[in-house]
Amino acid sequence: EVQLDESGGGLVQAGGSLRLSCATSGITFDDYAIGWFRQAPGKEREGVGCISSSDGITYFEDSVSGRFTISSDNARNTVYLQMNSLKPEDTAVYYCAASIMLKYCSAKYYLYERWGLGTQVTVSS
Repeated sequence: EVQLDESGGGLVQAGGSLRLSCATSGITFDDYAIGWFRQAPGKEREGVGCISSSDGITYFEDSVSGRFTISSDNARNTVYLQMNSLKPEDTAVYYCAASIMLKYCSAKYYLYERWGLGTQVTVSS
């Protein structure tokens, strides 16, 4: 059974950093696209970035370019989202999601079949 479990969220001041982890089970990284998404209150879920064996790492949001970094540790079956220079507008619940159907990364959240429960990130000004 595929399971995703996010951790690492919390409260941080603007300019600070957090590293989110997405621990997976039941997934072979070569077969899945794994994305990071976020959803702020009252807003639609948006794609942050994705990693897949077909096209590597893709960042969907210009606002995170240069600040957020996605990486993976295949031995630990874990994908990471390193977030630096955090801003109050980064405040959201962050989710990781996996798709066996996607061969290439996509920012369309509805294309991902499996989701974690999310982890809250709050950035204070």
